[in-house]
Amino acid sequence: MKDILKHFAIWNEVEEPQPLRIGFINDSFVVPAKRVGETAYCLQRINHNIFKDVEGLMRNIEIVTSHIREKLLIAREENIERKVLHLIPTKEGKLFYKSPDGNYWRLYVLVEPATSQEKVTAISAELTGEAFGRFQCQLADLPFDALCESIPNFHNMEFRLQQLDEALAADVAGRKADCKDIIAWIDQRREEMCSAERLFREGKLKKHINHCDTKVNNVLFDEKGRPICIVDLDTVMPGFVFSDFGDFMRTAANTGAEDDPNLDNIHVDLEIFEAYARGYLKEATFLTALEKEMLPYGCRLLSYMQTVRFFTDWLNGDTYYKIAYPEHNLVRTKAQLRLVEEQEKVQEKMKEIIKRLS
Repeated sequence: MKDILKHFAIWNEVEEPQPLRIGFINDSFVVPAKRVGETAYCLQRINHNIFKDVEGLMRNIEIVTSHIREKLLIAREENIERKVLHLIPTKEGKLFYKSPDGNYWRLYVLVEPATSQEKVTAISAELTGEAFGRFQCQLADLPFDALCESIPNFHNMEFRLQQLDEALAADVAGRKADCKDIIAWIDQRREEMCSAERLFREGKLKKHINHCDTKVNNVLFDEKGRPICIVDLDTVMPGFVFSDFGDFMRTAANTGAEDDPNLDNIHVDLEIFEAYARGYLKEATFLTALEKEMLPYGCRLLSYMQTVRFFTDWLNGDTYYKIAYPEHNLVRTKAQLRLVEEQEKVQEKMKEIIKRLS
């Protein structure tokens, strides 16, 4: 591992890298400084099976972090190195190193002291909303097409439905005949769930730079419990702001599990919804009236999208998502379907909350 580090332009002596148990996509290692008080680093092996355009991915991260750093400098913020990720280039000036075995590596300055959280409470939801609202606001003046799509069509509903239609036509696992009710349910909502892409083409909606993985554990907190830095920038790419909003709500404001076999467990936690919305709207001052209005729609959109994605994988014979048992993807499909139905029931309440907080 030290041979990998030799290729990066680090400025102090370090110890042997140690495995860091974070995330499920990339392999991460903490690189301690040899002397107390000096810079430590985070070394990551990029999963190029997921992120096929590594050069585009790393360019995205450099553009975003540089843009945020410039905003922090203009605002005369203190402790900037704790508030935005800092990529260490290779000695040749590249943003990543490709090792002889074909693996791709990158190096960050380790943000410390800092902690992450796994459990969402009303307090952490509001703080996380502030963090992601601030993140989007810092990037709001960056043209959306300045970045590539690190995963093409990641939050494109029309594309996800196209994938479903192809799976239905092929029916490779012979499962379509038993799922007529799910197919009808999805078809009933197709037109509304694709409205964002139509509004974009009509020039009525903008795309912005999104994080696209708005979980509480992608925010680092300082010793006082305040959010300081957004991490895991692999999926930073163009999208609709309400997609990021809905992505958080799909898991955090769901009283059940993503794959809950007991559908009666699944309801919308309006306390979490309001807390996150309060923090988000406090910082996301760039939003248009239409974007604010569509925040509750974003909740349904991302839950519907995940319903479609799980169902597509079920029809394809479980080739994308890891499963724990044979019907796991079907159980996931039904759990997400129920979440959409629960979100539909409280849609007016969510709209009222957004209107009041706005």
